[in-house]
Amino acid sequence: MTTFVLVPGPYAGSWVWDEVTTHLRASGAEVHTTTLTGFGDRRHLAGPGVDLDAHIEDLVQVLDQLAAPDVVLVGHCYSIHPVLGAADRRPERIARLVFIDGAMPQDGHSALDGLPDHLREGLQQRIDAAEDGWRLTPPPLAEWQNWGSVDGIPADAMERLARLAAPQSVATLTQPIRLTGAAEGLPLTGVFCTGNGMTIAMAEAAVASGAPHFQPLVSPQVSFFQLDTGHWPMLSAPDELAAVLLRAVAGEGHRVGVGAAVPA
Repeated sequence: MTTFVLVPGPYAGSWVWDEVTTHLRASGAEVHTTTLTGFGDRRHLAGPGVDLDAHIEDLVQVLDQLAAPDVVLVGHCYSIHPVLGAADRRPERIARLVFIDGAMPQDGHSALDGLPDHLREGLQQRIDAAEDGWRLTPPPLAEWQNWGSVDGIPADAMERLARLAAPQSVATLTQPIRLTGAAEGLPLTGVFCTGNGMTIAMAEAAVASGAPHFQPLVSPQVSFFQLDTGHWPMLSAPDELAAVLLRAVAGEGHRVGVGAAVPA
């Protein structure tokens, strides 16, 4: 039986995975959803001391408490950073990593560093004006589109996302991730959301550019899918996302630099 651990992205609690969880469990998978410290029903634990290391430790504790020996650890957007950090500490527990619509973290880089220039500059301005110097409030409903495409999200789900969003500690975004390299070589699947501007073709072009930091994408252990939806596919395309997660576990996906080994 496949065991998934699903980690929500910025501001969000585990509820964002509800529909995906239903589909995965219907397939026979075991699914665990998490809520990082400071979000969802753990928002009362927020504080200036909650940083990236705290979120990594959240996931390490989840891995340590699971009986399943091999876990598919899934992160979305910001949570890719704590997901990779936890995998670096417990690589023997990981069967596959799945990164949804976010950049591959680099050792010594923060989540803020990995953003496109226009988003990084805008977020830095918001951080500079953060409440109490540490609390980054979620954007109002009308401005969520500015921070990642909300295409395809039903109105009721969009309203719930904005209503339940919790402030995020600035330190989770600015603390650099420290990696030992222990997670290198683990099977990895990236899921691009084309409505948010990233495609497999763009990944192919990045590899073709010859830049050294893109070359690990050529590994046969790395595969990709793309979904024609916005930045929150667990809300806008939950059926399709669940299907992609199951295909990833089966070893399917597009291999960058070696042709379309399996159609994505």
